[in-house]
Amino acid sequence: MISFTIYGEPIAQGRPRATTINGQARLYDPMKSRDYKQYVKLVASENKPEKLLEGEIELIVDIYKPIPKSMPKYKRKMAIEGQLRPTTKPDVDNYVKGIKDGLSGIIWHDDKQVVSLTVRKWYSEIPRVEVKVSDLIGEVNP
Repeated sequence: MISFTIYGEPIAQGRPRATTINGQARLYDPMKSRDYKQYVKLVASENKPEKLLEGEIELIVDIYKPIPKSMPKYKRKMAIEGQLRPTTKPDVDNYVKGIKDGLSGIIWHDDKQVVSLTVRKWYSEIPRVEVKVSDLIGEVNP
């Protein structure tokens, strides 16, 4: 298992932007998303395996969002204890898109190798993303 933490406020993958160059439409990532993917690549490269993972992969991602300053003290306590979870946008799948893109070519060849995915959102006083990657080679179907 490979596990590591990406410190800082989690950034969700933004919608692709479009522009025209010489009459040709071109799509590109928003700057914030592109920068976050580069940061994910940097952190992942510090934890990369000797050889890229080849087979089926299980990915577990825990997203820790900052607790809003406007949250009342009683709710803040519940959030810290994990009894109150973020139900606000962005969606968990938008967070994980950028993370999976950032891990491609560093941990595994392509994110299509991910066959099992768990993503959870939490509140924390220390915003971060905790990533766990497992190679499922040798596992048997239940």
